[in-house]
Amino acid sequence: MWRYLLADLHLHTVLSPCAEVEMIPPLIVRRAQELGLEVIAVTDHNAALNVAAMIGAAAGTGLTVLPGMEVQSREEVHLITLFDTVDQVLAWQERVWAALPDRENDEAFFGAQFVVDATGEYCYTEKRMLSISAAFSVEEVVSGVRALGGIVLPAHVDRPANSLIANLGFVPPGLGIAGLELSRRANPAEVGQRLPQMAGYGQVVSGDAHRLEEMTARTMLKVAAPTVAEVALALAGQDGRRIEILNAK
Repeated sequence: MWRYLLADLHLHTVLSPCAEVEMIPPLIVRRAQELGLEVIAVTDHNAALNVAAMIGAAAGTGLTVLPGMEVQSREEVHLITLFDTVDQVLAWQERVWAALPDRENDEAFFGAQFVVDATGEYCYTEKRMLSISAAFSVEEVVSGVRALGGIVLPAHVDRPANSLIANLGFVPPGLGIAGLELSRRANPAEVGQRLPQMAGYGQVVSGDAHRLEEMTARTMLKVAAPTVAEVALALAGQDGRRIEILNAK
């Protein structure tokens, strides 16, 4: 019944302006296989235009790609939003884009935003500025994602910028998040001592990879299937599911 799956639930493709040009679907899949990863999530900034390409690149490899997005709330908090289907994440993208300022990306300052196919071939450049806050509050992001069947993980909560605890000072009670994410080299015990606000929340460690070398394999899921519902149960330690954080190499 149980499956033990190595996961990295936060990585960027070339759609994110801060990602390196090597972050294309076939190279991401190859790096995931080198690390022994069995579940990854595509979480570009405020967009999901390369999710389908990533799923296509992983077809037949045994690697599960969860559709996702890293949303920046109006409080400048980064939130990982995860779904099971492309339709769900594109519906969420439509809502996020309606809440983004209508500005053109400054490639010279932020970098280019490339949409690619499953082979990594260039399709077009997304001109909308993605490195910006949506009008949604943290609470509105969580409620919107949950209404579409997804889950939310506040990103890299151990960092001093763009994190839930750094920006708000606490985890709002009753927020409805599935758990918390730590950055790739974090020591959960040390972070827990420094940030007691994390107590009671399940945790994952993710790469937040903007280059291939930043992908990581530190989160082991004990789940029945690689779905967001199962990830949520594992984060809660319910019904035999659990998460183990492996030591950094």
